[in-house]
Amino acid sequence: MVRRDVERFRSYFVGACAYSGGIVLLMELRHLRYFVAVAEEQNVSRAAKRLHVSQPPLSRQIRDLETEMGVALFERSVKAIRLTEAGKIFLFEARAALQRAEDAVALAKSVANRKRNQIHVGYSVPPAVEILPRALRAFQRTNPQVSIDLRMMSEQQMLRALRSGGLDVSLTAYHDPTDFEGLSVEELGTYPLIVAAHKKHRFARLSEVPMSEVARQPMLAYQSEEFPGYHEMLGKLFSPYTPALKILAEYDSLESIIAAVEAGRGVAVLYQSLGHIACKRAVLRPLKPVPQPPPIVIAYRKERVSATVAAFVEAAKTAKLK
Repeated sequence: MVRRDVERFRSYFVGACAYSGGIVLLMELRHLRYFVAVAEEQNVSRAAKRLHVSQPPLSRQIRDLETEMGVALFERSVKAIRLTEAGKIFLFEARAALQRAEDAVALAKSVANRKRNQIHVGYSVPPAVEILPRALRAFQRTNPQVSIDLRMMSEQQMLRALRSGGLDVSLTAYHDPTDFEGLSVEELGTYPLIVAAHKKHRFARLSEVPMSEVARQPMLAYQSEEFPGYHEMLGKLFSPYTPALKILAEYDSLESIIAAVEAGRGVAVLYQSLGHIACKRAVLRPLKPVPQPPPIVIAYRKERVSATVAAFVEAAKTAKLK
C-alpha cells in the first residue's frame, strides 16, 4: 500500500470529525463497529451473531462503507473474508476512533455525576475471600476521600465493563490471555484447587481424590457463556483422563453450585479459599496429582491510568497472596 492511501484514510477520519456535512452524515460509529467485528471474526455470519444483527444488512453496510471510501477493505472468497492492506490500516484507525468515543462518553458521565472521587471495582468470589478485603483496607488508609463502588460480576461481565469504562479495575482469575488483550494485568497469587462433593459421597472417605476419579463424575460448573475461562480450565485439567467431561448442570453463582453439591447432584472443582463457605454443606478434598491453578490477577485499562486507579493497584499488590 502506498503512502498516499494511508494519508487518505487519516484525512477520511479527520474530515468525518471536522465538519457536519457530506461524509460525516454517512459514516457513523456503528459503521466502525460493524467493520471491526467483521475484521476480527473474519466471517460475516459470526460478526452478525456477535453484533446481534442479521447477516444481509451487515454485509450491505460493509459494502456501503467501501463504496463511500472508494477502497476495498476486504478480499472475499467462497470460504473466507480477509483484510486488504488498506483494510488493515483502516482497522487500526477504526479501533482508535471507537476507543476515543468510549473515553469521551466515560469522561462526560464522570463529570456529570461528580464521581471523580470514586473508583469502580469489579470482583469474582475467589479474590473476595482474602485479597479484596486486604486491598480495601490498604487503599482506604491512604485514600480516605475516595469512595469505592464494589460489584461482584462474572468473568465476561468484568472484561466488558473494563473495556467500556464501567469498571476501573477488576479482581478475577486469569484463564485465557487473549481475554485480557489491551488490558494491564498484575498477578496477585494463586489458590489451590479442590473437589467439593456431597457428605455421603465416596470421596468423603478419601484424604485426597485422584483426578481420574473426578473425571468420571457428573460435574457442576459455572455458566459457560459468562465463565468460559473456567470451562477451559476444566477441559485442560481433565483432558488426560477423559475426552469429554460430563457437565451435568451450569450455574450463575457459587451459592447455586454449592446448593447443587449439597443436594447430591454432582461434584464441583473450586478454589480452596472457598472452603469456609462450603465446608458445612459439602465435603472438600484436595486433588491428586495437584493441578496448576490459574492465578488471581488485578486487571485495568492500559491507557490513561488515573492516580486513583494506580493507588488501588498498588494496594492490591501489597495484599497479594504469599
